[in-house]
Amino acid sequence: MNLLGAFASAFRIPDLRKKILFTLLIIAVYRFGAHVPTPGINVQAAQDFSRGAQGGVFQFINLFSGGALTQMAIFALGIMPYITSSIIMQLLTVVIPKLEAWSKEGETGTKKITQTTRYLTVVLALLQSTGLAFLFHSGGLQTGATTVDLIPNFTAPRVALVVLSLTAGTALIMWLGELITQRGIGNGMSILIFASIVSTLPSEGQAILAQKGWGVFLVICLMGIGIIVAIVAMEQGQRRIPVQYAKRVVGRQMYAGSSTYIPLKVNQAGVIPIIFASSVLYIPSLLQNVIQNQAIQNFISNYLVNSSSILYMVLYGTMVVFFAYFYTAISFNPTDVADNMKKYGGFIPGIRPGRQTAEYLDRILTRITLPGALFIAAIALLPSVFTATQNIRALPFGGTSILITVGVTLETMKQIESQLTMRHYEGFLK
Repeated sequence: MNLLGAFASAFRIPDLRKKILFTLLIIAVYRFGAHVPTPGINVQAAQDFSRGAQGGVFQFINLFSGGALTQMAIFALGIMPYITSSIIMQLLTVVIPKLEAWSKEGETGTKKITQTTRYLTVVLALLQSTGLAFLFHSGGLQTGATTVDLIPNFTAPRVALVVLSLTAGTALIMWLGELITQRGIGNGMSILIFASIVSTLPSEGQAILAQKGWGVFLVICLMGIGIIVAIVAMEQGQRRIPVQYAKRVVGRQMYAGSSTYIPLKVNQAGVIPIIFASSVLYIPSLLQNVIQNQAIQNFISNYLVNSSSILYMVLYGTMVVFFAYFYTAISFNPTDVADNMKKYGGFIPGIRPGRQTAEYLDRILTRITLPGALFIAAIALLPSVFTATQNIRALPFGGTSILITVGVTLETMKQIESQLTMRHYEGFLK
């Protein structure tokens, strides 16, 4: 069955059709909010700045807001505050015993962590929206040779209105993402990031076509297809660790031994390292609004938020590799897996149960994570290298954009496929 046939099968199932249509409805609401201007700003100046904004931090943050930032829409902050708060909570879970205890309480603890993440998201949104209000008023924003001021009437009530509007927009995005997760298809936050990225592809492709012509445009399209194939191969790559279960007796019933395997993915962390590293690189742009030292501001502008600088590339690539190992360590605990195997009578042939099994799994996971981490780091840096060498403002069909879109698409397809398989339909991934 082809892809269209599988979609037709999905739409023939009433509850699955409702989930897909609900997800599309939420995406439409999200995209509508990305074009609603924030109260209190100069709409014409925002439109002029949106057309003339060049690279750097604005191009980077726009990737996650779907172009809402440079238009100063109510969804200008996008999903970034939630991502940043999630990173902070995951880091604190490792070092704060109370949070670590919550993480082991099952559903109850997860709800507590989620609620804390929401509160932290609102706090970060307040801080970031305040910084953006000052940046868009006195940050020296350029459209060509002209400096624009998006908030000309810069009074306390007007700034409070802008800050509250942007914060409320972030809270609404967070709620929309949770609605998709609960009642739609796929992970809500990932779907919204996917929608933001896809929405910017046509305009970026048109910009490259106008700037460089059909030759470079077709080369980039072919490069994008090659990257998609490589990403799909990497996402599906895994190391299967064989596991043997011995015969065991439970009550009066004997269970026969069986063989299975533990699938260790080459890219166990998926697109999370890209998102985490991007969120960390967002911090220097906020520091520009706080630090008044001209030398420090110039250093941040030239090296930390300029995607063409060598220092930016080195920091970005290093953080992607670090977060790949970090998230893999959080999501897969070899000790817990080894203890569960030992508890149910399972063992890896040739490896003793318990501590040696945990060490073996940790060693294998460390080795196969390295090529996966280096691959996604290379993909993430591809737009920066291409921009620096070809003098192109944005690369739409490669790097972070394509990695996130392909990763989210694969995960969403797997969820739909599992729904179809439950109802004896043929899935997508054959």
